[in-house]
Amino acid sequence: MSHYDPRSLKAEDFINDEEIQATLKYAEENKHNTALIDEILEKARPKKKGNGYVCTGLTHREASVLLACDLPDKIEQMYEVAEDIKLKYYGNRIVLFAPLYLSNYCVNGCLYCPYHMKNKHIPRRKLTQEEVAAEVIALQDMGHKRLAIEAGEDPVNNPIEYILDCINTIYSIKHKNGAIRRVNVNIAATTVENYKKLHDAGIGTYILFQETYHKESYERLHPTGPKHDYAYHTEAMDRAMDGGIDDVGLGVLFGLELYKYEFAGLIMHAEHLEAVHGVGPHTISVPRVKRADDIDPEEFDNSISDDIFEKITACIRLAVPYTGMIVSTRETEEVRSKMLRLGISQVSGGSRTSVGGYTEEERPHDTEQFDVSDQRTLDEVVRWLMENGHIPSFCTACYREGRTGDRFMSLCKSGQILNCCHPNALMTLTEYLVDYAAPETRDIGYALIGKELEKIPNPKVKSIATQNIADIKNSNRRDFRF
Repeated sequence: MSHYDPRSLKAEDFINDEEIQATLKYAEENKHNTALIDEILEKARPKKKGNGYVCTGLTHREASVLLACDLPDKIEQMYEVAEDIKLKYYGNRIVLFAPLYLSNYCVNGCLYCPYHMKNKHIPRRKLTQEEVAAEVIALQDMGHKRLAIEAGEDPVNNPIEYILDCINTIYSIKHKNGAIRRVNVNIAATTVENYKKLHDAGIGTYILFQETYHKESYERLHPTGPKHDYAYHTEAMDRAMDGGIDDVGLGVLFGLELYKYEFAGLIMHAEHLEAVHGVGPHTISVPRVKRADDIDPEEFDNSISDDIFEKITACIRLAVPYTGMIVSTRETEEVRSKMLRLGISQVSGGSRTSVGGYTEEERPHDTEQFDVSDQRTLDEVVRWLMENGHIPSFCTACYREGRTGDRFMSLCKSGQILNCCHPNALMTLTEYLVDYAAPETRDIGYALIGKELEKIPNPKVKSIATQNIADIKNSNRRDFRF
């Protein structure tokens, strides 16, 4: 019998079923304990410290109590605190990115993914380096600066050398004023040696979704292939960090298992990374099971409503205040709009979830990994964000200035990251407006930038940012950063 130990490197110790079951029992018993809930909410609130704010976050037990609570007034308080944390740590900036699917060859048998090996009516495709370059140019022409590359697990068709070649190709493409400045990588669990190779290739964040933390469900949902190994998959982030990767991204696929179990496991994984490496997850993603070729989400009886999904998002923000939170185009415009208030700090825009999708005039569906609910163009997403008071940010400065891992976390946890990120967001937004935006989007953006420049407290930073923005508008100079 394993015992709960967040410092252990063994999956069944740091994601311990007995501890999760005890946590869920405790949360159920205290879900109407208003004195305890008020105490937890007070602990979660940002506290003023020096020129910034600090948040202590919540333990998996404390956060699980809030998730179990069904009192409407307390839920609204959770949402208010989640929004306050997001604004104190990240301001009104929303980082934009796009996924780039390299290959849908896969040897796994995952029951929820159309790329599973037994699906014989999905066309299999793998991009050549020339096709990767064409996809990158198409993404640059949209205005993207940050990509998350995706590939199925197939040691023959998608070996690590292929992934490294693709990363090199992506970084090498400079088209007009376009450049991909950060490549995040979402590929299968691998070895420390391969993580070192990814680190040396200059990746940003290594992303790996757990799918489900429930071991029995995990093994049932992954009946065949290397992904069947629960421990190897769950311990991947430790190997990635041992391989020198500073920033890792967690996520579960909500709807596969009971959401309260998944939530507790997710927060425990964040606690484990903090305990062992001193650095928690750089990002947490919150995808839900969606319809796709050969996949019917109705087959999974743990699907969650929009209201529950929003409460999960808010509770993650309260528990792990420093993390970047991501919602993709799996979700509708309406759902994404609500979630921006609750702590989301990154969204995808103009996404195609098929291999080679960006160079196709019509959105291809035969190789999509999941249905895209928000099918707006990047420009429409940028305009929507600005009309709702957000700053669309294409910034990659922290990664390129070496502010990663514990260096990023120390800035973020002390509330100081805003001193860099706010002006960087405005400068990269200006780049987008000058080079790619529709006239209406450009007008809205320039008005927003004018207002936001006035909010920069440091006169020197404000003066430099104002001059840099003028240079971007009036010359071909790009890529200023604090």
